[in-house]
Amino acid sequence: MFNPETIHIFYQLFLAFFLGALLGFEREWRRKAAGLRTYSLVALGACLFTIISIYGFRGMGAQGLDPSRIASQVVVGIGFIGAGVIFSKGDAVRGLTTAAGLWLSAAIGVAVGTELYAPAYFATGLGIFILAILRWSETILHKGKKDTDEGI
Repeated sequence: MFNPETIHIFYQLFLAFFLGALLGFEREWRRKAAGLRTYSLVALGACLFTIISIYGFRGMGAQGLDPSRIASQVVVGIGFIGAGVIFSKGDAVRGLTTAAGLWLSAAIGVAVGTELYAPAYFATGLGIFILAILRWSETILHKGKKDTDEGI
């Protein structure tokens, strides 16, 4: 029914979704607005755009087409989304961690789309470590201080 290339693309899309969901789980656990669905969609979308840039323009007479152009625009698009979740009020800045996490989720999606699976797995693990373990460390370091990353 599906050729091996299509099945491989389905695997890539599922993997991007899954790795994005792993990152989004911590945000969901902390009841942030951007969580499982948002992180999964960002990774999945970045992966799909990357796959489209690699496979979608083959044989269309596009001499010298650079597939990295679409992936680079993913970064720009995520920058707009990230800017939309960062809020500042006085000295307090909220949403930086969420914006950085979405940026990482997109990068993981691009990595999966380009078949760089080991870096995608490793970056996901580091991202989970940063979101979960380093947050715990920050609470110890800043005990008694106001947390500036609440809300998003």
